[in-house]
Amino acid sequence: MNDKKKSVTKRKGTTQKKSHAAKRKAASKSRAELADVLKKDLEDTKITLKALRSSARDEIALLKDLLDAALKREKELVKISEKKAKKMLVAGERWEKKQISNLKKAAEKARARIKK
Repeated sequence: MNDKKKSVTKRKGTTQKKSHAAKRKAASKSRAELADVLKKDLEDTKITLKALRSSARDEIALLKDLLDAALKREKELVKISEKKAKKMLVAGERWEKKQISNLKKAAEKARARIKK
C-alpha cells in the first residue's frame, strides 16, 4: 500500500469579515469622535468671534472719538474763518469809505481850484 500520506493544503490567512453590527459600532464611534471634534472647533470659533467682536467694538469707539474730535476742530476752524472774513469785510468797508472820503476831498479841492 501507499505509505505516503495525503498532503494537506494549508489555508491562506484570510481575515474574518466584520459583522454588520461591528461595522455599525465602529462607524458610530468614529461619528461620535468627529462630532466631538466639530463641537470643540465650534466652541473655539465662537470664542474667537467674541474676541474679534469685542476688539471691533473698541476700535469703532476709538474711531468715533477721533471723528468727533475732528468734527469739533473743523467747526472751530469754520468759526475762525467766518470771523476773519467778517473782519476783512469790515476793514474793506472802512477802507472803501476812507477812499471815497479822500476822493470827495480831492474832488472838492479840484473844483475849488477850477473856480478860482
